[in-house]
Amino acid sequence: MSDAVLNKEACLAALPPDWPEELLPRIQARVRASRRKIVILDDDPTGTQTVHGLPVLTTWSVQTLKRALLTPGPGFFILTNSRSLDRTGACVLAMEIGINLQTAAELAGIATAVISRSDSTLRGHFPHEVDAVAKAMGTDARPYLILPFFPEGGRFTINNVHYVAEEEHLVPAAMTAYAKDAAFGFSSSNLKEWVAEKTAGRIPAETITAITLDDIRKGGPERVGAILAGVTDRAACIVNAVSYRDVEVLVAGLFMAGERGRQFLYRTAAAFVRVMTGIKPRADFLSRAELVADTRIGGLFVVGSYVPKTTAQVEALLEQTDIAPVEVKVANLLSAGGKEAEIEAAAALANTQLEQGRDVVLFTSRAIVTGADAKTSLDIGQVVSDSLIRIIQTVRHQPRYLVAKGGITSSDVATRGLHVRQAMIVGQIMPGVPVWQLESESRYPGMSYIVFPGNVGDDNALVAIQKKLA
Repeated sequence: MSDAVLNKEACLAALPPDWPEELLPRIQARVRASRRKIVILDDDPTGTQTVHGLPVLTTWSVQTLKRALLTPGPGFFILTNSRSLDRTGACVLAMEIGINLQTAAELAGIATAVISRSDSTLRGHFPHEVDAVAKAMGTDARPYLILPFFPEGGRFTINNVHYVAEEEHLVPAAMTAYAKDAAFGFSSSNLKEWVAEKTAGRIPAETITAITLDDIRKGGPERVGAILAGVTDRAACIVNAVSYRDVEVLVAGLFMAGERGRQFLYRTAAAFVRVMTGIKPRADFLSRAELVADTRIGGLFVVGSYVPKTTAQVEALLEQTDIAPVEVKVANLLSAGGKEAEIEAAAALANTQLEQGRDVVLFTSRAIVTGADAKTSLDIGQVVSDSLIRIIQTVRHQPRYLVAKGGITSSDVATRGLHVRQAMIVGQIMPGVPVWQLESESRYPGMSYIVFPGNVGDDNALVAIQKKLA
C-alpha cells in the first residue's frame, strides 16, 4: 500500500542484496573516454550536496557556458533557483538556459547531457521546466527518467513508492509536510501516480515503466539496460533505489541503452548526479581548519527555510548554544509600515554581535505565512527573502564562515548577498550539506559558504555545525 508507514530497518533488511560488482570504476572510465559534458540545472543550490570538485555557475551567457564546456572535468552546475519562481517564470528561464546551452555546445563542439536536479521530496516545477529546456535543445521527444532517491536525506523508493525516513520509520512522501507545500504540493507517493498527477494525465500511470529493485539487484546492468532501451518517446520511467550501488547499476544500464539510441530527460535528486559524473565520494567531511577564516568576526547563520525540520533545528541551536539570535518577524515584513523598521533593527543587531566576535543566527519567525494560492505564497516568500538579503548586504565585515539554511535562501544569499558568479564545490560538512569556496568574482573571495538544505539533518544538525566551527 502506498499509504503505509514502514519500519525502516525491517523493510531494508528484507530487500535482495546489492548487485555484487562495484561499477563506479567502469562508469569513471566511460566518463573519461567521453567528451560529453554533464550539465546539472539545479533549481536551488542544495543539489551540490553529494559531489566535490565541480564548479557552480550562477550566470549562463553563451560565452560563460562555452568556457565551462571547454574546461576540464566531467561537468558543472548551473544554479537556476527556479523553485523560487512561478511556473511561467521558471519556464521562461529554462528556455533561455536551454537556448544558450545549445548554442554554446555547438560553438564548443561538445556534446551535453542535461540533468534537471530537483528536490528529493518531489517539490518543483515538473514537468514544465524540464519540457522547456528540452524544447529549446531539440530533445523534447525523449522520455522522462525519474529518480528522487537521496540516502543522505533519507529518501528511498521501494515498490514504486517514494519514502521519507523519519527516525525508525519510512513515511510515504505524500503523508509528509513536504506534500502540503503551498506551491508544489502533491497527493501521490507512488511515483507512477505522481508522474500522472504532475502531467495532468498526459502520461497515464499504467503506461509508465518502472525499474524495480529486482531488476537492479538480480538482473544487473544488462536487465536494466534492456528495459531502458524499450521506453518509448514522450513516455516516462521511474526508478526504485535504496543504495548508491543501485544507482551505479542504473547508470551502467543507461550507457547500454544509449548505445541503442535511447536517451532520456533526467529529473532526479542529487545522488544520481554523483554517479553520473563518476565522482568518488570524499573519504571524510571537511574540517574546521578547511572552513573557518582567520578573523575575529563571528560566524553567521541565515535561516529562511520554514519546513518543520528547520524549525526544530533552529530551536535546538538557540537552546544548546550561546549563539546570538536575530529574529526577523515575517508579519512586520508584510505590513505596510513595519518592513523598513524590521530590516533596520535586525541589521543593526546582527552587525553589533558579529563585530563582538559572537556567532549570529539570523532567522525568520517560525509561523508559516502562506497566500491564497501558489503564486501568492511564492510572492510572500520573495518578500521575506528580499528582506533577508537586504540585511546581509549591510554586514560590514566578512564572517568567519556563512551558513545559509534553505534552498531559496541559500541561492539568494549567494547571488544577491555575496555576488557569487562562480564557486567551487569542495565537499560536505556533514551528509547532504555541501560547502562552496567562493571565487574571485564575489564579495568575499575564498570564504567558505555552507549550503544547508531545509529538509536535511536531525534536530541537532545546526548545533553540530556551530560547535564544530566555534
